[in-house]
Amino acid sequence: MAKKVIPYKDSKLTKKKQVEQMFDNISENYDGLNRVISFGIDTSWRKKVIKLVTDTYPKNALDIATGTGDLAISLAEAGIEEVVGLDISQGMLNIGKEKIAKKNLTKKIEMVQGDSEALPFGDNTFDAITVAFGVRNFENLEKGLAEIRRVLKPTGVFVVLETSVPSKTPYKQGYNLYSKFILPVIGKLFSKDKVAYKYLSDSAAVFPYGKKFNNILQKVGFTSIEDKPQTLGVATIYTASK
Repeated sequence: MAKKVIPYKDSKLTKKKQVEQMFDNISENYDGLNRVISFGIDTSWRKKVIKLVTDTYPKNALDIATGTGDLAISLAEAGIEEVVGLDISQGMLNIGKEKIAKKNLTKKIEMVQGDSEALPFGDNTFDAITVAFGVRNFENLEKGLAEIRRVLKPTGVFVVLETSVPSKTPYKQGYNLYSKFILPVIGKLFSKDKVAYKYLSDSAAVFPYGKKFNNILQKVGFTSIEDKPQTLGVATIYTASK
């Protein structure tokens, strides 16, 4: 069982409520800071996610932990007719709605505040479901994945983009140095929430990536599971079917 990591160690709130509060706090500078922290490489990872989804020709898609809507916007721009972006943070969603309006995509994208572990949709609703850097924030990982499987159509595709840890030397040591020391410092300099980026680093370090995450997907009931490490293993794209 992975160690439970929460944003605010002195808070009596549940992890779910703490994550909501944290993302509300950092929503205003989240996009810019993310590009800096990832050196912009995350955009290329997202493009690969989009291709994996669009290769299945979905008519609708759900982007969970959508944040400010980058992936939801890309899905709509790639030609998917109906896209729903769901997030627990209203602050993130508000910024996402502004971005969507500027791109004239309000008719194609609906932004919904909701809980990934209690999705407000019926069974077998979506042709495709994506989560980018969000599953590690689930309070109950298996419950969240089971909900995703429930609302995914039997012919649908599930694609996850999540951080992982390089296994080869010296990349593993370099990643640990960057994530434990440099990333939290950057977060403190540019974010008003001083602990948010330490949480994001700590939660990435304990996430059950690779074969461990594959096994959890299989336990929940997903099939045709594949993992594709990205950029020396600092992130991984997972695909699965119902």
